[in-house]
Amino acid sequence: MKEEDINPKGIATPVEDSSRITTIDMLRGVALLGILLMNIPGFSMPDYFFEKFSNDPSNINFWVFQLVSVLFEGKMRAMFGMVFGAGILLFIANKSKKGVNAHALFYRRMFWLVLFGLIHAHLILWIGDVLYLYGVCGMVVYLFRNVPPKYLVWAIPLVAVFDFTANTLHYQEIRAKRIAYVEAVKVQASNQTLTNAQTKAMTTWRELEKTMIPSREDAEANTKTMKSNYTAIANHLRPIAFQFQTEQLPLWALDSLALMLLGLALFKWGFLTGTWTNKDYWKVIIIGYGLGLPLVIYSNYYAFHHFSTLEANLARLEQVPINWVNLIYPFQRILLVMAHAASLILIYKSGYAKKLFGRLVAVGRMAFTNYISHSVICTLFFFGYGFNFFGELEYYQIYFVVFAIWIFQLVVSPIWLKYFLFGPLEWLWRSLTYWKMQPFKR
Repeated sequence: MKEEDINPKGIATPVEDSSRITTIDMLRGVALLGILLMNIPGFSMPDYFFEKFSNDPSNINFWVFQLVSVLFEGKMRAMFGMVFGAGILLFIANKSKKGVNAHALFYRRMFWLVLFGLIHAHLILWIGDVLYLYGVCGMVVYLFRNVPPKYLVWAIPLVAVFDFTANTLHYQEIRAKRIAYVEAVKVQASNQTLTNAQTKAMTTWRELEKTMIPSREDAEANTKTMKSNYTAIANHLRPIAFQFQTEQLPLWALDSLALMLLGLALFKWGFLTGTWTNKDYWKVIIIGYGLGLPLVIYSNYYAFHHFSTLEANLARLEQVPINWVNLIYPFQRILLVMAHAASLILIYKSGYAKKLFGRLVAVGRMAFTNYISHSVICTLFFFGYGFNFFGELEYYQIYFVVFAIWIFQLVVSPIWLKYFLFGPLEWLWRSLTYWKMQPFKR
């Protein structure tokens, strides 16, 4: 089965409903809705919001935070990355057989995705955008499309090590700046004259505070900015988005590349298409949850004791040259996302909750439109130029907004696809990719 068909004239045409792989659409839909669980604090909560309840297990916010962190943090993005990798193979399926230049089509498709990502980050103002990242990574992953699965899966442990190494080097760079800053502050406090190097250290750390580690004063100012007008919010967020898309892109890209390569392998092996036996899926579930849950729970317990406040984080930064516990993250995440995916595929194959899963399939087929809709709805609801709810809700209350958006998209997506072939942004993306207006209405 394939994502695109070629008609007898050799022209690329949209996918027929009967040709879709619905398990992949379903997983994409779950991942898309799940990502909002992780993104919603970025739209709605001030810096260091978790400090109010991070050491208070009697607070409902504490347990909501732990639940989301254990089961969903990183896992939904991982699932989305895996499905995106599989989508690369789906897109190019059978194109070359009819003389269509699949390479040109694919890279044009990724070019538009990158452009959409820039619009998403810098006009809609969501700094957590993944479209730009996925467009860039997709161009690289495409080169590995013909590599056998047994080699592709090595991307996970290899990239985990490379990613840990890269992040550790980045961490140590920040640590060196912090230590230099602390020493300069001590000299300044003793009324001694700062050297040029010490003055530079003060300036360098201040620049870092503006984009990555805001001070208490910055955090308060940021909240006021987010409750102001569009221009002020844009001026605050755009430099952060630009830094993510340039200087920090390699740090994010390694992770996404590994997940997409894993998606290629899992698609070729039939895992994502639901062709494995139930017994094999159960093995994945048992191993994934059996190993992944203890790892992530330990990791969260460690963070609970060492990273509960800004001051604790900074003290840890000054004292610890390497955070070895961070090695847990890539492995627990892969174990749990595989278990999540296997569980969902088993339930889907069983026919249980058929109507719900049908709606999830529709959400997945409109993932691009629904993803951008998340940002439009949340920025208008939380930011100052909209309803101005930024920093106004308790942490657990922001998930009522999530559930409302979920219900809206689970209801609207199948209704929309009853009358139209694609979501509006999916249609636009396809039309730009093929450089020809695609059919829209059924």
